[in-house]
Amino acid sequence: MKSKQFVISVMSKDRPGIISDVTTVIYDLGGDLAGLNQSVLGGYFAMILMVEFPGGVTVETLMKTFSAIGTEPAIEAIIKEVDGVYMYDNRVLPCETYVVTAQGGNRKGLVKLLGDFFYARAINVLDLVTARRDELYTMIFQVDLSHIESMNRLRKELNLLAGKENLDVVLQHNDIYMATNEVGLPLDVIIGS
Repeated sequence: MKSKQFVISVMSKDRPGIISDVTTVIYDLGGDLAGLNQSVLGGYFAMILMVEFPGGVTVETLMKTFSAIGTEPAIEAIIKEVDGVYMYDNRVLPCETYVVTAQGGNRKGLVKLLGDFFYARAINVLDLVTARRDELYTMIFQVDLSHIESMNRLRKELNLLAGKENLDVVLQHNDIYMATNEVGLPLDVIIGS
């Protein structure tokens, strides 16, 4: 029987043993963990996983197994079978990957402001990390600028937005950003989330 691939999102109030609980479910059902990303934010644990299971495993099987975990607080899971084949690309970034770092006084709508800016220009956000320290809000967007025809125009538009919104904004190529920060660390580690 052909194997199936699933994307699984789990969340729980943070406590010791969540990773053990989640990986036990995967192991007991014969799953092969292809990749995961995990974080703790505001006292809540969140993880997203890509897993390949034998063909007999279904979304219902997984939901039932996650629901049977008897620990408190309980683990909530969202499970989706992947259409097509998951590409094991080890996160190959586009050549024109850039990092936009923005800082300003904390207020509502800052992430939306930059999100709208990128959306209006069909710029795909590959990764995003934010942090609030007292009244300073920091955002680090990793973006794909492969289709941008004029970097000068984009820089001008970004600088206009920064001036209007009282933000300090820096746009630099991902390679330069990684070379000037701790090499190889994920964005969330660099920002200290």
